[in-house]
Amino acid sequence: MTEVLSLGTRIVNSYLIRPGERTVLVDTGYPGGYPAFRKRLAARGRAPDQIERVFLTHAHDDHAGFLCDLLRDSPATVLLHEKALPALLAGRNSLAGGSAGRAALAAGLLIRLMGRGAHRFPPLPEHWQARLSIVTADTRAALEADLGARIVETPGHTACSLSLLTPDGLLFCGDAAMNGFPSFHRVTVWAEDLAAYGRSWETMLAFKPRLIYPGHGRPFPPDDLRRYARSPGRRRLYPPRMPKG
Repeated sequence: MTEVLSLGTRIVNSYLIRPGERTVLVDTGYPGGYPAFRKRLAARGRAPDQIERVFLTHAHDDHAGFLCDLLRDSPATVLLHEKALPALLAGRNSLAGGSAGRAALAAGLLIRLMGRGAHRFPPLPEHWQARLSIVTADTRAALEADLGARIVETPGHTACSLSLLTPDGLLFCGDAAMNGFPSFHRVTVWAEDLAAYGRSWETMLAFKPRLIYPGHGRPFPPDDLRRYARSPGRRRLYPPRMPKG
């Protein structure tokens, strides 16, 4: 059975797992969160230099925020979708899409009040780009063999969204589904493409996961996606007024 160590915060999750021969961190957290992450890691008897791979579900500030700090202290290579590269190099979320509902829109305004409205994070320096493993049709099989887990494309939240499925049926889906306020019915608070998002639920269910680990909120059974299958299609996107610069 895959051991799962939850090392995130109340706001965003990161998971340390070992589905095969590699120790893998699924996502990091917000910029500035690295010192607290190191303390949580040490409390579980682990150190940054034991992390061999970082699986980046998508290039947003709350999932890649302290990636550079971690690369400084570990030998890890980073697996990511080829479409995640521009945001990772720029250090800023894609501005495509919008809030998936009024509650999500209100949450976005709250995030701006908290000073995170620019959705920026440290860009990846050129000297670390050699440590990126880009997931493409040509590289997928070799990367899956290295991880000991299956890489699943789950776009909709972003075009670069990936999920990771372990041999024993644990699916780490990033923001391809959510489980906590202001999310309702497991739908993300932000989407670039709601139609693609709904199709990604169908993709996840087709792999018959045993349990789904979202980027936000607690794990939940796949039956939840079946129960709320129509919900993404009933949403409306509200593009925000993003800060300039």
